[in-house]
Amino acid sequence: MYHYATFPKDFTWGVSTSAYQIEGAWNEDGKGLSTWDTFTHAGNIVDGSNGDIACDSYHQLDADLYMLRSLGVNSYRFSISWPRIFPNGQGTVNNKGVEYYNKLIDGLLANNISPMVTLYHFDLPQALQDIGGWESDAVLEAFHNYADYCFRTFGDRVKFWMTFNQPHAIVTAGYGTGVFPPEVKNETGSAPYRVAHNLLKVHAKVYHTYDEKYRANQDGVISITLNTDWVEPKDHTDSRDIEAADRYLQLTLGWFAHPIFKNGDYPEAMKWQVANKSELQGLQSSRLPAFTDEEKAYIQGTADVFSINIYASKIVQHKTLRLSPPSFETDLDIAEEYPANWPTSAITQHRPVAWGLRRLLNWVKEEYGDVSIYISENGVSTNSNDDFDDTTRIFYYKTYIDEALKAATYDGVDLRGYTAWCLMDNFEWAAGYAERFGFYYTNYTDLTRIPKESSKYYRQLIRCNGFPDPKNVSHPCLQPEPEGKMTESRFCLTIMGWVRYQNGTTCEPSFSHV
Repeated sequence: MYHYATFPKDFTWGVSTSAYQIEGAWNEDGKGLSTWDTFTHAGNIVDGSNGDIACDSYHQLDADLYMLRSLGVNSYRFSISWPRIFPNGQGTVNNKGVEYYNKLIDGLLANNISPMVTLYHFDLPQALQDIGGWESDAVLEAFHNYADYCFRTFGDRVKFWMTFNQPHAIVTAGYGTGVFPPEVKNETGSAPYRVAHNLLKVHAKVYHTYDEKYRANQDGVISITLNTDWVEPKDHTDSRDIEAADRYLQLTLGWFAHPIFKNGDYPEAMKWQVANKSELQGLQSSRLPAFTDEEKAYIQGTADVFSINIYASKIVQHKTLRLSPPSFETDLDIAEEYPANWPTSAITQHRPVAWGLRRLLNWVKEEYGDVSIYISENGVSTNSNDDFDDTTRIFYYKTYIDEALKAATYDGVDLRGYTAWCLMDNFEWAAGYAERFGFYYTNYTDLTRIPKESSKYYRQLIRCNGFPDPKNVSHPCLQPEPEGKMTESRFCLTIMGWVRYQNGTTCEPSFSHV
């Protein structure tokens, strides 16, 4: 049933992006190479593209701020490009990069938009990958020092930090399947676990540094952004399918959430599963590393809030998978499927089934207690065709956000904020520009940004703080907005800079509308 209600008055409404996906300027003003620069230039993207220009946000900061202001969000989640701050990952600071992020942060605050900053969103400095990447202690120390610098430099204005975006994707796509840099196609089934072990330890170190050196003066929060799909057992009467669904959640979300939010250690289901597989493979010990008691105590509790990305749902059932070659995928012992009547999107595996969001939020509450939760990414993709009248996206946000509202209203989930993915169409990693997630359409030829219908819908949701009963015609948000408040942020780039379309068809340099 559709639920009419509103979120608490202090609810956070936001939108998200990441540095490599929007900034461009890949080799300008002293920025160093990232692993994604190297990866894309080697021709690894399906459409042959790269993020060299992307949305050109490095040069078009005012346009980004205009779009954010037009949406009416009160938070903006973005990431800092590590090689833009430290071209070699460590050592000399690039002041031009620092200047860009200072301007962005100050611009957000001037528009009453709170910055939510991710320190690492996949773009490792190539110089650090060259010395071993996330398997190197020197790189782990460099990340800690980079985070410390960011706290010291931006923390007087940034009050919400996230260390890593989707560490599960970092280790499985980068060190398992090899579809992300550094392209490690692991043949022993141990690299993802080994790298995840390192990420958890350095995350904890960064958390403690913020807690001990900066929290008292800066009064911010720090977390880590995790991700999973919701999974439903194929047969609700089959205990093996029920266990398979829980195992999937434990070995994806729980892999990182259990050590941080529960007891400093991996889930019991994960430890048993990987150890059992390892024994059957004739190994002397589990491929999953073990934490010492000291490390468990150090990692436990190293997040102030639960930040989670979710896009879709799927059906799973138990299936005993092969032993050789070993991999994190076959360790799951599940088979996945998608019912034919479920909605589709431009990504085959992203099936937008809204009730999965409510069930996942409840699972987090049941598993980790009454932790404060922020949805840090949620959205749906279309293909590369023009999608200005994106009714499918509107329906996605309407149903997903309403399910989140049910979780908060009926189920007692402590949901504090919702962040949509994403502000504008951008470079979508291995898919290049073949998929579009944005509220704003990006024309990659002339860098025009044009609002889709979903941008207007999201603005109205924010203005209403949810879904007030339409029968309550006197509710302020159901009244028309004052004249001039709803802006049509159509931009085009001229030799004079960014200007707005005057008539929606021609690009006249009238700066009264910038």
